[in-house]
Amino acid sequence: MVQQDPAPGDTGPGPVLVGVDDAHDQQIVVRHAAAEAARRGQPLHILHAVEWPLPAGAAEVYREVTAPQAQAAAVLAPFTAQAHAEHPGLNVVAEPFAGRPAAALVDRSARVSLVVVGHRGTGGFPRLPLGSVSWQVATHAECPVIVVRPGRTAARPPHRVVVGVDTADLPAEPLRFAFAEAALREAELTLLGAGPRPRPPAAEPAAPAAPEEEGRESPARAPGGLEDLATAWRHEYPNVTVTTRHVAGRPATALAEASHDAELVVVGSHGRTGVRRALLGSVSAEVLHTAVCPVAVVPVRPAGD
Repeated sequence: MVQQDPAPGDTGPGPVLVGVDDAHDQQIVVRHAAAEAARRGQPLHILHAVEWPLPAGAAEVYREVTAPQAQAAAVLAPFTAQAHAEHPGLNVVAEPFAGRPAAALVDRSARVSLVVVGHRGTGGFPRLPLGSVSWQVATHAECPVIVVRPGRTAARPPHRVVVGVDTADLPAEPLRFAFAEAALREAELTLLGAGPRPRPPAAEPAAPAAPEEEGRESPARAPGGLEDLATAWRHEYPNVTVTTRHVAGRPATALAEASHDAELVVVGSHGRTGVRRALLGSVSAEVLHTAVCPVAVVPVRPAGD
């Protein structure tokens, strides 16, 4: 039987893949990925890529370079042991790789259900541009990508998943992933909308908003779609507790603020291909840089695919 590649927003089947470098804070990234794999009942694959030949400035990082795959295997050993110790029944596979880390992770994203990377994502070379690997993977991966910020992720975050919702442009993939994640985590799910306040009916002219009200939440039904949306999805995920919020303000700012009270924020990509796919989207890009908790970027397939 040929196993089909998971669709964007699908949480399985397929292993969870985590890319690591040799920094000490990568233990948090591996811990997050191992928990994701355990929740799904899927194997965890841990990949470390050593770019070969070494890029400029990397010699001082790898002072005793042998074969690149042997070097990668040495980096992977403690992470593999960590995952086994924290999840004894988990199937953990180490993947040493000689080549570019971003390319390796993107290539494998077509055959896994989820990729997890750290925010710095430099593939073992701290002097390379910060976030270069995580940015490329979040932009080009064919499956959802969770980006973990090790220095800012709380050890015991609030038990809530938040998904950004634009009722005027509403792809299903981010919503499906968010509902599935909330179900797997047994967490509350918040559908968060942001932007101008909805206009009242024509018979009741809108009064200008007072300056002090700017940024406050409006009633849950005010967006004219969030509550109906939640009701529709509750039929598919009846065990997920769903709340809705709408704030007046920039979506990226609202999601960043919500990340202080969440264990995961979910956003969608533009679903573009080729060169246009390099533009992740202003909201998703800003949230990746400003959110406190991990951020899941879910690819959205272009219409007609």
